[in-house]
Amino acid sequence: MNTTTLTLGRPGLFSGRSAFDWLFAALVIGGGLFAFQRYQGAMDVYEKWILIGAIPVVVALGWFWGRLRALMLCVAGASLLAITLYGRSTDDFGADLAQAEQVFLLKYFLSSQSAILWMSVLFFMSTAFYWIGFLAKTDDNAAVRLGSRLAWVAAFMALTGMLVRWFESHQIAPDVGHIPVSNLYEVFVLFCWMTTLFYLYYEQHYATKSLGAFVMLVVSAAVGFLLWYTVVREAHEIQPLVPALQSWWMKLHVPANFIGYGSFALSAMVAFSYLVKRHAGEGGWLKLAPLFLLGMVLCLEPVVFRKNPIEALSSYWAVYFGASALIVGGILAARRRIAERLPSFEVLDDVMYKSIALGFAFFTIATILGAFWAAEAWGGYWSWDPKETWALIVWLNYAAWLHMRLMKGLRGPVAAWWALVGLAVTTFAFLGVNMFLSGLHSYGEL
Repeated sequence: MNTTTLTLGRPGLFSGRSAFDWLFAALVIGGGLFAFQRYQGAMDVYEKWILIGAIPVVVALGWFWGRLRALMLCVAGASLLAITLYGRSTDDFGADLAQAEQVFLLKYFLSSQSAILWMSVLFFMSTAFYWIGFLAKTDDNAAVRLGSRLAWVAAFMALTGMLVRWFESHQIAPDVGHIPVSNLYEVFVLFCWMTTLFYLYYEQHYATKSLGAFVMLVVSAAVGFLLWYTVVREAHEIQPLVPALQSWWMKLHVPANFIGYGSFALSAMVAFSYLVKRHAGEGGWLKLAPLFLLGMVLCLEPVVFRKNPIEALSSYWAVYFGASALIVGGILAARRRIAERLPSFEVLDDVMYKSIALGFAFFTIATILGAFWAAEAWGGYWSWDPKETWALIVWLNYAAWLHMRLMKGLRGPVAAWWALVGLAVTTFAFLGVNMFLSGLHSYGEL
């Protein structure tokens, strides 16, 4: 008598795991327990729970996406190597940071500043190779593959730089050490690698590298701002936290916020590619004028977010704006050829939707966490501070987008235009509010 076994649902989380999966999990658990045992004296009860909760999250992410697992192991290895090299010489506070100028690997690769500079160069190179490959005669070519690999290496250098910077901050003085998400320099690095990893996941999931040419443009724009900010403000120097930021809430609120920002930026660049493909067959620049103008608005935002109008017209920003105008104009001029290489409208629409849905979920979490942080720091959950007000505007914008998508079936050019305009709104909430609208969140200026 034959019997048939019927299995319902998906395979369990632990079924079909390879030996490497379990080795990765063991390494993460071992590393987490070691960090807990060694540094628990410097952590409060909330930070201990954050560390404990991070262990299964990291394991789950590594199991969910194999390439991310390999990246995390490489970053951990490079960071531990940097810490070991620093530890060869000590001073009154621990490792001697002067080793960053004396040890070859630290000086040229693994100190936080060197790693972040490598990140910057590699992101620019990745963008260039994505476009070279994008405009080549074949879809899957060596240039595009190199652009993708360089994006991975750049993300590796960014993550290594952030972890080493975290270590370096604790070696300056006991009251200086903090997670590197406290100022514009640090959060722009966070934005760059997060946005890149989100894109690289979609690149693998949809088996297309053509969107890299568009997404890496916004990453390169962020790198351009980061380099300028480093030079004029010496932002790479590690500074003590201002009192309002000396809270464990920062470790949760800021990363959650930037998952939202990175996803919204990615969706906007996908929306831009959608509109380029949509208008590929149209002649005349008059119909393309709105798209060109919106592209210029996005490029000009870092310029207008300056309180000093003379500095805003400096040679650096003049070159930045000129290059941006040439890039946007060149994309629109070559729209027919570009459209042939882009994925189908269905794929573009799906990536746009998933990016906004992910960003909205984490932006919602970040807003709730921010309310708890505000209650602890200022005594109230919501004070209609300009930053809070604009965060609500951003939230309502994407909530409305998702509502129209899910309830009314919003698709096509309207959804793309909306996502692209959403980036302008989000950028103002991130940068513009601090520059023009004084409030509790105005910690710096451009």
